[in-house]
Amino acid sequence: MPITEAFQQVTIRARTHGSRIRRSAPMMKSRPDPFHLHELTPARSARLIVSAFLLALLTGTGLLMLPVATVAPGGTDLLTAAFTATSSLCVTGLITVDTATYWTPFGQVVIIFLIQVGGLGVMTFTTTLGILLARKFGLSTRLLANAETKSRGGARQVVARIVLTTAVIESSAAAVLFLRFLLHYHYPPSRALAHGAFHAVSAFNNAGFALYSLNVVDFAGDPVVLLTLSTCVILGGLGFPVLYELRRHICVPRRWSMNTRLVLLATPVLLVSGTVFLLVLEWNNPATLGPQPAAGKLLNAFFQSTISRTAGFNSIDISHMHPVSWLGMDILMFIGGGPAGTAGGLKVTTFGVLFFIALTEIRGGAAVPVLGKQLSRSVQREAITVVVLATGAVIGGTMLIMLTDTTLGLDRVLYEAVSAFSTVGLSTGITPTLAPFAQCVLIALMFMGRLGPVTVSAAIAFGRRPPTYELPKERPLIG
Repeated sequence: MPITEAFQQVTIRARTHGSRIRRSAPMMKSRPDPFHLHELTPARSARLIVSAFLLALLTGTGLLMLPVATVAPGGTDLLTAAFTATSSLCVTGLITVDTATYWTPFGQVVIIFLIQVGGLGVMTFTTTLGILLARKFGLSTRLLANAETKSRGGARQVVARIVLTTAVIESSAAAVLFLRFLLHYHYPPSRALAHGAFHAVSAFNNAGFALYSLNVVDFAGDPVVLLTLSTCVILGGLGFPVLYELRRHICVPRRWSMNTRLVLLATPVLLVSGTVFLLVLEWNNPATLGPQPAAGKLLNAFFQSTISRTAGFNSIDISHMHPVSWLGMDILMFIGGGPAGTAGGLKVTTFGVLFFIALTEIRGGAAVPVLGKQLSRSVQREAITVVVLATGAVIGGTMLIMLTDTTLGLDRVLYEAVSAFSTVGLSTGITPTLAPFAQCVLIALMFMGRLGPVTVSAAIAFGRRPPTYELPKERPLIG
């Protein structure tokens, strides 16, 4: 082999959990960058994603204001259109008007289109962001990172995989729901197809919009519908990196990345604990689970536990749940699902990192071990920063809403604020009755919740600079 070709290819062998992984990468020639990722700066990347979402939001608002979008003549007002467009684009599910009766088929198509754009947009951005972060490091670090995350190909290939994965899952769920609506509920074929496709897209993107005035309460006794929606919500909430890694190494757990391990550990724990929590508190509640048989109680408790992370469907009356149930669901909503997916919240990886930091501190350790690997100190700072900023946003939003109406209880307002920021969409029923200013606060919370943690994390990650000096260390008293 000529020496020039030898310099163009380098093979690095990385030991990951006892396995040898070969990676070849060019040394002299740089890979093509069709997305111009090398030109992105922290400020530019933040402006890019915010500007794209604002443009989509303005477009959606304008379309929903058209007279053809609503049943009532003359079209809807600006606030209703903006609230619905924001809730759709941020895949939240909070509504101020009845989706089934207020909007025409054209308006419903606009809503589901915004949901698809919002879900795909965040998945694509966060996954591409990971590629960009890897490319900012040295060659050896980059190749080791690729071996660890099992990622191959550039941004274009990754985006194509995201679109293909989304299409397969949504079309499969739509087919199941179509057959159920057609054969069991005897819908006309066109209506069965429309309802199946709408709810499949809404579920996978963790949006929670439904074409029924009572959401999916009428299907509380139907395990096919509820479990299909739950499966879509869970798959969308796992995140694309986890889905892709499972597709390649589902039978080889030792090759899973730390991200996949955290998500797959936390998800079943939260699902089971949430189900048991709701069963205990709502078992005898005559307005929720009380009248249902034991199997129905288990089904609906599991469904609401799943939906709390983070889609806005409801099969029972949320407004009549016990206040302690609301508080428990606040926690589930705030935690959310997996990163680089359609779920909202602060992500299970963020809280998993905080849990292992606390566990290490309690044990008196120095480095933070996480499921057989050591956690980077920079990730610890990022997780703490995101949680602090998110907590401040939720508390501030709750205060602003309560200032507009002193008759609203803290439990209901907090539930609404957490639901908006975590882009869940569950409601105790007060959203349509809120003052215009309070609804604007919810719009801001939805927008911040969908983009805030991602943008903050990106800015922190991109903003790393080697320090030129060190200040003297000092330890304040903690606790």
